[in-house]
Amino acid sequence: MKKIAIVGISGAVGQELLRVLGERNFPVGELFLFGSSRSAGTSYVFKGKSITVKELRHNDDFEGIDIAFVSAGGGTSLEFAETITKHGTVMIDNSSAFRMYDDVPLVVPEVNPEDALKRPRNIIANPNCTTIQLVVALQAIEKLSHIKRVHVATYQAASGAGASAMAELTRQYEQLVKNEEPTVSKFVYQLAYNLIPQVDVFTDNGYTKEELKMYNETRKIMHSDIEVSATCVRVPILRAHSESVWIETERPISVEEARQAFSEGNGLVLVDNPSQKEYPMPLFIAGKDPVYVGRIRKDLTCGKGLTFWTVSDQILKGAALNAVQIAEYLLT
Repeated sequence: MKKIAIVGISGAVGQELLRVLGERNFPVGELFLFGSSRSAGTSYVFKGKSITVKELRHNDDFEGIDIAFVSAGGGTSLEFAETITKHGTVMIDNSSAFRMYDDVPLVVPEVNPEDALKRPRNIIANPNCTTIQLVVALQAIEKLSHIKRVHVATYQAASGAGASAMAELTRQYEQLVKNEEPTVSKFVYQLAYNLIPQVDVFTDNGYTKEELKMYNETRKIMHSDIEVSATCVRVPILRAHSESVWIETERPISVEEARQAFSEGNGLVLVDNPSQKEYPMPLFIAGKDPVYVGRIRKDLTCGKGLTFWTVSDQILKGAALNAVQIAEYLLT
């Protein structure tokens, strides 16, 4: 049994971590919860036991803790990484702070679990939610033929911006029904009844940071020269991200081959029966663990191209579940 900590317990991912640890019967001998000064003193129940949240401080509170799941934002991760790891605690970090550090593994257990064993700083980075979903699907095809190029358009739920963003979307719909001015705080524009073709801030080349994460993180996780061009869009749903994916492989892959690979792929569920109008949709996939794949077809513009559609719960596989799966691998 292990001593486990969750840092950032009050957030959407922190809450999901608490639930996933319980549901998967992770061998928690003792659980410690940490948060900001605002959260300190509140309590949460885990397996029938009430646990009081401690304020995250620069002290020795992590001595003896085996694994710390950290989901409190990049600034907190950078500031407290040394405090968390100095006594040997393995820090599984859900922020973007360490993802591209050469000495920090970036891990999706279905793709590169062994990378988690090489962690000189005792930090393992949890990838971006859209990247996790993408590489789990890509890995199934990569086993058939090397993927040279990916174009991907994402349809990202409010959950990607946290619990307060989900609450804001719900509130906007309520306000608009009452002909009230909608509250706009978490996003650059009203999200209800709208699409926003911007996730994160723009960079000098016209891509957002979210889009560049998909390029850089995919290459690091897959240890590949794969090229990725992404357009990330925020859509007015609560949970589960969707992605339209176009890939070019070194040899042509038939639809039948791809369908078989996806059906056998680790962490994947195939839902691909267009004649019966069966394909993955966020409405039915929110709250579920796997990455769902459908709409598989040949790319009409490329002889070695395929296109497909994926949906996955951003808070689960895109964050909390992936982190817990990393920890499970460390214990095998």
